[in-house]
Amino acid sequence: MLLAKTLSALPGIRHGFFTREGGVSDGVYSSLNGGTGSNDLPAHVMENRARMAAAVGVAPERFLTAYQIHSPDVVVAQVPWDQSHRPRADAIVTREPGLAIGISTADCGPVLFADPQARVIGAAHAGWRGALGGVLEATIAAMEKLGAARPRIAAAAGPMIRQPSYEVGADLIERFLAADPDNARFFAAGRPGHSMFDLPGYIVARLERAGIGPVEDLKLCTYADPTRFFSYRRTTHRAEPDYGRHINAIALAE
Repeated sequence: MLLAKTLSALPGIRHGFFTREGGVSDGVYSSLNGGTGSNDLPAHVMENRARMAAAVGVAPERFLTAYQIHSPDVVVAQVPWDQSHRPRADAIVTREPGLAIGISTADCGPVLFADPQARVIGAAHAGWRGALGGVLEATIAAMEKLGAARPRIAAAAGPMIRQPSYEVGADLIERFLAADPDNARFFAAGRPGHSMFDLPGYIVARLERAGIGPVEDLKLCTYADPTRFFSYRRTTHRAEPDYGRHINAIALAE
């Protein structure tokens, strides 16, 4: 798994941006596929998630993810939930020690948050829809309700698709420009009628504008590194039958 320097320096915080390496799955899911929504063997996914849970110091049943819907919706985790009845949301926050909260990605932006003084953590799934819709700000607001303070909240953006690999059409560009003309700075010229979108740049800009503490970007591209990362877009381009999912998780030490 990969670690953010910003979060690693915080007391009582455990986290990991897991790569595709170190699991038991094979084929297109090789090898650390954590996606319960994939067509991988359920026993393989369960073992992979158990390994990730151990890496952040919790029991498998306390390693929680949501049913993601590309929304700005946030849930508060207080007790473990059954993975077959996951809440529909794209961010999770908690102040419960020994409970890991995570989000799954395969090109979208994973963002982990922590206020070590208030002992409040968060995890957000920020694809373009969620980021544009306010999932990052909603996560911060939910953390504040649990006692966090914006200047103390550190955030780290993990591996995601980067601008050289992220071509988008005119309809997406229009949505972003309608929301804020200044968003034009996140698009570079591409093929006629298309542009290259800087998703991580957009995510970091929104985090910084929210007035939180340090923001770190791991600057790693899921699409460009097939050895380490799954990628929905790469799978689509290769006409593969399915793809694995990363889990990006954070926990408060007990």
